[in-house]
Amino acid sequence: MSDLPRKAVTRTAKLAALPLGFAGRATWGLGKRIVGESAELVGQQLQQRTAEQLFKVLGELKGGAMKFGQALSVFESALPEEIAGPYRAALTRLQEAAPPMPTRTVHAVLAERLGEDWQDLFLEFEDKPAAAASIGQVHRGVWHDGREVAVKVQYPGAGEALVSDLNQLSRFARLLGPLIPGLDIKPLITELKDRVSEELDYGLEAEAQRAHAEEFAGDPDVVVPDVVHQCEQVLVTEWIDGVPLSEVIADGTREQRDRAGQLLARFLFSGPARTGLLHADPHPGNFRLLPGGPDGEEDWRLGVLDFGTVDRLPGGLPIPIGRSLRMTLDGEAETVYTLLCEEGFIKESMDLDPDAVLDYLLPIIEPARVDAFTFTRGWMRGQAARIADPRSPAYQLGKQLNLPPAYLLIHRVTLSTIGVLCQLGATVRLREELQEWLPGFVDDEEEPEDAAAQA
Repeated sequence: MSDLPRKAVTRTAKLAALPLGFAGRATWGLGKRIVGESAELVGQQLQQRTAEQLFKVLGELKGGAMKFGQALSVFESALPEEIAGPYRAALTRLQEAAPPMPTRTVHAVLAERLGEDWQDLFLEFEDKPAAAASIGQVHRGVWHDGREVAVKVQYPGAGEALVSDLNQLSRFARLLGPLIPGLDIKPLITELKDRVSEELDYGLEAEAQRAHAEEFAGDPDVVVPDVVHQCEQVLVTEWIDGVPLSEVIADGTREQRDRAGQLLARFLFSGPARTGLLHADPHPGNFRLLPGGPDGEEDWRLGVLDFGTVDRLPGGLPIPIGRSLRMTLDGEAETVYTLLCEEGFIKESMDLDPDAVLDYLLPIIEPARVDAFTFTRGWMRGQAARIADPRSPAYQLGKQLNLPPAYLLIHRVTLSTIGVLCQLGATVRLREELQEWLPGFVDDEEEPEDAAAQA
């Protein structure tokens, strides 16, 4: 424990070195331009080198650096292929692992929180961590009643590391902005900071996980491990095996990719409707593909982990989301515009063209216009380029729109999930899930079956 202050100094120094490295590469890029290399080529080399350093540093640290890196990793699909390719492996590592803490530290936390005789609670306990992430690491064990369990142990000083890292990163958010086209970095960091206390509270996490485990018990599509024991800094849940989604992204079969994508979309939209909670950390490290559903070995199910960040939505997802999506698909520009004004997406001081707003929204909801849509990195890059190019009408309009606070987390979770679907390259029947689970998407005056038949 005594080496924590020294480690804090080291991590701060690594993060502080990032903007210096960015500045050094900018000077290097200027030199390359002077000797005659093209601006486009130099720009690509500069962005690639900057990204490589950023993800290398984020991958070496836990805390807020790791959390930020994981949040960024799901937007990798938006990057140009020549830039994304070289460090895709680094992004994948961010989704699954971080440097482990020493065994003696793990034992000290367990002794403090579970009692000096903590080992009596387990028939088996593996000292080598099975997974390590931003604020805690997971050990595999067997509970005293014979159940296989995952034991999540929070890093000592995790709260301080989270806040310190995110404060440091926010100081040079402007420099990080160009790395992911179309993504505003500063609000992402602010939101991560706002969620720190929730993320650290294993009591809240256990409560959210129990609610999901109870609701999805026996579900043919989604598996949520139940909570076995919880106390400060320690959370024990049932263990589930399966193929990490990061591995499915890397080399999964077409069947696995499509099934994982369909179930991910189903969980995103059905979760709030069934539990009043939105799982708000949808990076691939939190999902597993499990074989052996009710129809045999090939009937894959989705295992869902880590409920440390959730959005509490007692009535499910807001009805205006479904209504505005449906009206946009129907081409009702004036009605969509009025609804967006009422919800605060368009400020009172703004006077925008309703048809221009409709043109801005239509490409974004393209996956809901067809029976099945194949999410690809190319489609994601096209969307990012459309809203990130200062010369485009979509960019100018996007800068004038407003995202109300109540929609911030919903917006990020939706974008993140789409990013994962594009990494999977999955063909998904998205409209089917929207009709089933999204309030307001089916016309209020129609029965869902009738609406589905007319789609």
